[in-house]
Amino acid sequence: MIELKNINVIFNKSTNLENKVLKNINLKVNEGEFVTIIGGNGAGKSTLMNVLSGDISPNKGQILIDQKNVTKLSVEERSGMVARIFQDPMIGTFSGLSIEENMSIAYKRGETRGLQHSLNSQLRENFREALSELNMGLENRLKDEVSSLSGGQRQALSLIMVTLQDSKILLLDEHTAALDPKIAKVIMSITEKIVRKHNLTALMITHSMTQALEYGDRTIMMYHGEIVRDMHGKKRDALSPEDLIKYFDL
Repeated sequence: MIELKNINVIFNKSTNLENKVLKNINLKVNEGEFVTIIGGNGAGKSTLMNVLSGDISPNKGQILIDQKNVTKLSVEERSGMVARIFQDPMIGTFSGLSIEENMSIAYKRGETRGLQHSLNSQLRENFREALSELNMGLENRLKDEVSSLSGGQRQALSLIMVTLQDSKILLLDEHTAALDPKIAKVIMSITEKIVRKHNLTALMITHSMTQALEYGDRTIMMYHGEIVRDMHGKKRDALSPEDLIKYFDL
C-alpha cells in the first residue's frame, strides 16, 4: 500500500541552518495495517506525515501508494487517497457550517457542486446512519453548527467524514492530544473501530506510550530523522509502556 524509498528531507539546504530532518527513510506499510509512531521532539514524525500527505516534497527519494509514484503530486492531488486528522479539533471541520454541511463537503470533495444541490434526503439518511456509530447523538443534530460541538465530538465527526471519501490512507497527527484522558480513550476506541471496519491503512503519531502499544499492529520509533525501531508481532505484544520509555535513552 505505502512504500517510502530513501526519503530525505533537508530544511534550509546549503545554508548555515541546514537541518537533515529525514534521513534515508525506507518504510513499507501493508494495506489495512495500523502503525503507531513514537519519538521525541525533532525526531521527524510530523515531517514524515507531511511527506505522505504532500505538504512537503522530499529532497530525495520516492513515495509509492498502491505502486503508483505520487512523489510529485500535491496535497489536492493526493486528497482522494490520503486523509489527515490533526491535533487541533478545530482544523478538520468548519465551525460556521452545520454538521450536515461539513459532511456534504467531505462527501463531495473535489466536485464543484454547491451545498444545497448536494444535500438531499437520501444523503442525510446516510449521514445519520454513519453518525449513529459514534453513540454521541450527533445523528439527531445534523443542522446544528459544528461550533456547538465539544473537541471530542469534532474529532469524532472528522473520523466519520473520512469514511465518506474514497481515501484508503488515514494520517492521525496526535489527534487525541488536546482532549482529556476520558474523551481521548473514547476517540481512540472510535478510531480503532473505523480503521478496522473500513480497512484503512493508518499511521498515528502519539506521545502516549500506552496508546502506542494498545492500538494498531505495529509501532515504529523515530530518532533524529531515522527509524531506529520497528516493533510488531509477539515482540511488540511483550512490551510495556515502560519498555518504550527506556528506548528513548539512545
